[in-house]
Amino acid sequence: MDVIVEVKGMSCNHCEKTVKDTLDNINGVQHVNVHLPSGKVEVKYDQTVIDLDTICKKIEEQGYEVAR
Repeated sequence: MDVIVEVKGMSCNHCEKTVKDTLDNINGVQHVNVHLPSGKVEVKYDQTVIDLDTICKKIEEQGYEVAR
């Protein structure tokens, strides 16, 4: 499944890398594309392994806000 979420609080390349690395390390996440200027994060994941709520929680654990 492909989804795009809006992540608030990313302000630099380090923020972008933190979000990407966090999601890349989750079992079931297949692809992550972070677009820093817009705050949009595209995530392709296997919904039989992980759900969107868990993905959002992992982003929020890094100190960012996910607009749902």
